[in-house]
Amino acid sequence: MQSSSVPETASAYSPSTRRLVFIGLILTMIMGALDQSIVSTALPTIVSDLGGLAHMSWVVTAFMLTSTIATPLYGKLSDMFGRRPLMAFSIGSFLGASLLCGIAQDMWQLILFRGLQGVGAGGLMTLSQTVIGDMVSPRQRGRYQGLFTGAFAVSSVAGPFLGGVLTGSLSWRWVFLVNLPIGFLAFGLIMLSLPAGRAEARPRIDYPGAALLSIATAGFLLLFNALGTTLAWTSPLTFLLFGGTMLLFVAFIWQERRAPEPLISLDLLRIPTFSICVAATGIMSFAMLGSMIFLPLYYQLVLGETPATSGLMMLPQVGTMMISSVLGGYVSSRTQRYGLLLSIGVGIEFTALTLIAACAHHGAPAVFFLLSLGCLGVGMGIGMPNATVMIQNAVPTRSLGIATAMMSFIRSLGGSLGVALSGGVMALTLQNRLGVLPEKIDVPEFLQKGMAAIQTLSPARQADVMQAYKGAISASLSVSSSFMFLAFLLVVGLTVCQAAWQNKTESE
Repeated sequence: MQSSSVPETASAYSPSTRRLVFIGLILTMIMGALDQSIVSTALPTIVSDLGGLAHMSWVVTAFMLTSTIATPLYGKLSDMFGRRPLMAFSIGSFLGASLLCGIAQDMWQLILFRGLQGVGAGGLMTLSQTVIGDMVSPRQRGRYQGLFTGAFAVSSVAGPFLGGVLTGSLSWRWVFLVNLPIGFLAFGLIMLSLPAGRAEARPRIDYPGAALLSIATAGFLLLFNALGTTLAWTSPLTFLLFGGTMLLFVAFIWQERRAPEPLISLDLLRIPTFSICVAATGIMSFAMLGSMIFLPLYYQLVLGETPATSGLMMLPQVGTMMISSVLGGYVSSRTQRYGLLLSIGVGIEFTALTLIAACAHHGAPAVFFLLSLGCLGVGMGIGMPNATVMIQNAVPTRSLGIATAMMSFIRSLGGSLGVALSGGVMALTLQNRLGVLPEKIDVPEFLQKGMAAIQTLSPARQADVMQAYKGAISASLSVSSSFMFLAFLLVVGLTVCQAAWQNKTESE
């Protein structure tokens, strides 16, 4: 059985309707992007008010867990029931959970409500990108996805700043309550303007597949978030849990092969453009998050910058990403050379990550990091929207929702794996370098406390520890650069094959 909902085509949207829907989608995407970063600066104040320091990380983990699990479900269900009801549920549940987070009375309540908020958040950006795919012609998707990427970049950098302002001037509760006016406006615009779509038949939901995918994803994310902290990389329990998680994924694939209406159609994986682009986006996310999460730590420990300055030093990446995504989207809509632009974008990202790793290894001045980060933003701005467009253009309209959701899902898994592996490389390298020092160093304590632990040492030993951190972080950056090169090879190979196939078709 095929999908039971037929989304409206681009011709069904008048220019005025398209503008209203697009404004609503941009607001929805901004709300989702802000919520991924706005909470971090409020966490210390939340802990001082509610207590529960030992469970603080779950405020972030619960949200990440449920939003990642929900993402593929939104994609498939929107293909079955239409975009409009799923958008209504996603925004509505997100706003309801935001209100609950804003009135939480203890840490466990906040963690529970953050998990509920993640259920709604799982559909915000995925469904917004999917509706763009419905609303505009394939030729114009690059332009609109570029605008989305630019807005995402601005929202991401504004999140920590806005969180600090709201926490300092009002209360940490407004970090969550600020979603309400934005969300109600987005909800109203989308519900008034977005067509409902047309149902063809009674849908059949793959409940066993949804359960298997949810449990496997939860196990995967929890496992890799625990590695290096509560779980050792080489412990028997780690291998046992990893094997169990992989068996669940295998069981999910088996279920999808036999389900009459599978949650994820395995036929999509037989489309080379789709499968290669999805794999490339996962690897790109692996490399990006695995490198960027430790770069501020390098600024503080090796270059001696303050936490505030370390945050500001990431601005070149965001600024150039915002500009290049808008310009790149315009160029891709004009030229239709999505594969070439994606290859250029990923190539620039690889070059920039290699330069950043070299700067870290040689202890280069801050200005070289800033220039390299600017290049990285250019590559991301060109690469991200074109990857989305290639994925959407490669699949039939009836599968647009699940195709976009699979891209977001694999990107989330890749990012989690990248953070875990890069953290493991850094911890192992740091342990090896500190282990040769005459004075015994507690590596787990240093990884947890950072500068506070280093300041308890003598000046000579502090210099040794700084050098150890320098080598450890540069090693993790080199790993990220290597994986970005793999993504570059994938997209270049795809682009070359597409060009050869097109030339062959034209010659015939």
